[in-house]
Amino acid sequence: MRYLTGFFIIGLLAVSSFFILSKKNISNFSEKNQPILSNTSSSQIVDQNVDIEPQKPLANPPNTIKAIYATSWSAATPSKVNSLIKLIKETELNAIVIDIKDFSGYVAYDIKLPEVEKYKAKEIRISKINSLIKKFHDENIYVIARITIFQDPVLANARPDLAIHSRLKLTPNTQNLTPKTLWLDNKKLSWMDPTSKEVWDYNIAIAKDAANRGFDELNFDYIRFPSDGNLNDMVYPFWDKTTLKSNEIKNLFKYLRENLPNDKLSVDLFGLTTVQNDDLGIGQLIENAYQYFDYISPMVYPSHYASGFLNYKNPANYPYEVVKYSMESALQRLKNYELKIANSISTSTSTENLTPKTYNLKTKLRPWLQDFDLGADYNAEMIKREIQAVYDSASSTPELVNGWMLWDAKNIYTKDALQISE
Repeated sequence: MRYLTGFFIIGLLAVSSFFILSKKNISNFSEKNQPILSNTSSSQIVDQNVDIEPQKPLANPPNTIKAIYATSWSAATPSKVNSLIKLIKETELNAIVIDIKDFSGYVAYDIKLPEVEKYKAKEIRISKINSLIKKFHDENIYVIARITIFQDPVLANARPDLAIHSRLKLTPNTQNLTPKTLWLDNKKLSWMDPTSKEVWDYNIAIAKDAANRGFDELNFDYIRFPSDGNLNDMVYPFWDKTTLKSNEIKNLFKYLRENLPNDKLSVDLFGLTTVQNDDLGIGQLIENAYQYFDYISPMVYPSHYASGFLNYKNPANYPYEVVKYSMESALQRLKNYELKIANSISTSTSTENLTPKTYNLKTKLRPWLQDFDLGADYNAEMIKREIQAVYDSASSTPELVNGWMLWDAKNIYTKDALQISE
């Protein structure tokens, strides 16, 4: 019995020692695996999955912007970003336009906006948007956020009550507005009602987030009524069809400026807004944009002008003539706007004797030029002619033009068309 008691005591001591040693080892293991030790500076530990802090806009942005366009997919690809930066640094370019909300309706970065998350309208293509902005800013590159407004399939499916619908799909038995009754354009994309204030606020919230992250400028596109598809089949839940489309879009222009008072704003308009006085059936009048945006960006792609424009069978073959005529018309209309002179379709009547020598308008023109093959082979010489046309159109009033931007959907640009950086 005495021996059994002894063995029991020895066993109990052994087990106790094991647990004491184990606890010490576990404690040591836990301390070694803490992400930050008590005597370690937090700056020494960087989480590779976390973005940096929001940036500030460039303190000294370029006086004249010369930009190229990049999709969010290009902006999400490090090798592509590096190649675009290399192109910019080696040429006269100094800016880039990046999609943060494109034709798909998805916001391309990890935005925390409740509405975006509620509508599942976020597709994180650019994992670290703040770091991306810093990467460009470190090279003194001006960064513009492009936001597509009313062409928005994601929002249309999430909020069909705010979208345009098809009269043909709204049978007597299906009067409810659902994703199945959405109207589609020729690209099979759905649109929001351009007069819905809730849609306006949704896009403004996205724009504010982009501005707070350090983008130097906010660029708005598809800020209009639809232009293609069965236009007679559209049912608008809000537009009353009596208020002029141009007035509805002007109201949005004004609303954007009121809600983004301190941000640099630009708007993309059809190229024909420079030469026509009607709203093209889409609500765009260039004069309606002049007082609300820092930069007006007409898309004066020669390939987008119809046969017969300026008596040319194929306007795409005449980049200098088409761009120069369009820009001269837009500039004259801008001068007339300042002088409160009614514009006419013809720009042949000069008002130079009435205009002041110096213009102090806040608004400047900065057109989109094409660097893609459509209607003609757009080689370096063709693109140079477009750029020269911009300069020549503004020779007498250079203060009214702020550079140009090149568009190519594939983001492949013609380096030989650009001046080499010294």
